[in-house]
Amino acid sequence: MQLINIGFGNIVSAERIISIISPESAPIKRIIQESKDTKMAIDATYGRRTRSVIIMDSGHVILSAIQPETIANRVQSIADESEEEE
Repeated sequence: MQLINIGFGNIVSAERIISIISPESAPIKRIIQESKDTKMAIDATYGRRTRSVIIMDSGHVILSAIQPETIANRVQSIADESEEEE
């Protein structure tokens, strides 16, 4: 199981991530609000501005203060490391 740091010591499983998106658009804002209403949102921003939204295969929506590109690079580097090991 590969773990990804999403900021401030918070870690998620890389295998369970479906997408990493920016919270700017109205449809994403609706997804965030719906997940908060259904208690499926996990706020990992520590009070800072939400810069990325991580959609998990379990239906959970994780809010992070780290840029989507940064998280994607971390996922990619872990994927590259696992390929080298095999």
